Amino acid sequence: MSEDVRMTAWVRGAVQQVGFRWWTRSRALEIGLLGYASNLGDGRVQVVAEGSREDCGRLLELLRHGDTPGRVDGVTEIWGSPEGGYLGFAIR
Repeated sequence: MSEDVRMTAWVRGAVQQVGFRWWTRSRALEIGLLGYASNLGDGRVQVVAEGSREDCGRLLELLRHGDTPGRVDGVTEIWGSPEGGYLGFAIR
């Protein structure tokens, strides 16, 4: 059984005003992750996901190489321990 983790990713590119957060939410819910996606003031989207390392890795791979809305130029991520408190996967 895989240990739960928290993956925070920052997605660079043309990812605001194109439905990227909603696409990310749909993929995260399909995988079974908890967390949120939010626009940042510098044009990036921040994605925080909690679940198994394998499932978070699946989402990260989709962020990097999936058929996303807009254009992804790069993704940077950090891994940590889950903090909990999420009831689903939200858009912020």
